[in-house]
Amino acid sequence: MPPLLSGPARAALRLTTIATAAFAAAACSALGGSTEVKSKAAASIVVVQGSGQVAQAGRDLPTPIVLRVLDSSGASLTGASVRLTILAGGGAVTPASDTTDAHGEFKAKWTLGPGVAQQTILASVPGVTSVPVDAIGLLPTQIVLVQGSNQTAKAGVAVTNAIIVRVIGSSNVPMQGVTVGFQVLTGGGAMSPLTVVTNALGEATTKWTLGAAGVNTALVVSGTLAPVPLAATATP
Repeated sequence: MPPLLSGPARAALRLTTIATAAFAAAACSALGGSTEVKSKAAASIVVVQGSGQVAQAGRDLPTPIVLRVLDSSGASLTGASVRLTILAGGGAVTPASDTTDAHGEFKAKWTLGPGVAQQTILASVPGVTSVPVDAIGLLPTQIVLVQGSNQTAKAGVAVTNAIIVRVIGSSNVPMQGVTVGFQVLTGGGAMSPLTVVTNALGEATTKWTLGAAGVNTALVVSGTLAPVPLAATATP
């Protein structure tokens, strides 16, 4: 058992302890101004998901863009400011800027621009090398006749089966939201409706009422795509 300290000795020990604590606080203040550990700075951006997607130009990518910000040790960084900038293709990202969440991640929806195949956005964080994210926008390449040509009906009567066409892009991907026009060329008669926007299957449908007896012809058009001819026979 250690010997008991006398009154003067205890006072001296107390003064020494207080002086030591004061020196430590002063040293900490000189190094950083606070006893708290400073937050780490962003060092890199990683694309977690969403790059290299393929979707119809002018529409949303199926998978959100997810980015992660890391510090110099490779740990996820919360609260880092991230900005997305459109570099090529037009379109939009939502949100265009925000801070990373508790997992160090930033998530955004990318709506591709219309009429452009190669599309790119740039992810940037202050003080960090920016990272590009790419996508391919599919464009309409062809109008395909699904059904309705070469029918026969009485003059002035609609053909039995509706005219259905499909607008497709590369790899036969259906193109949604594309305007298709139906034009009567010969025989008179009428198409109803004359203009249709393709549905989720890339299809447009109209009804053809034949004109005068004999061969009736029509044309399906959409932008700069090759038109599709239609024919039907009207009987007396």
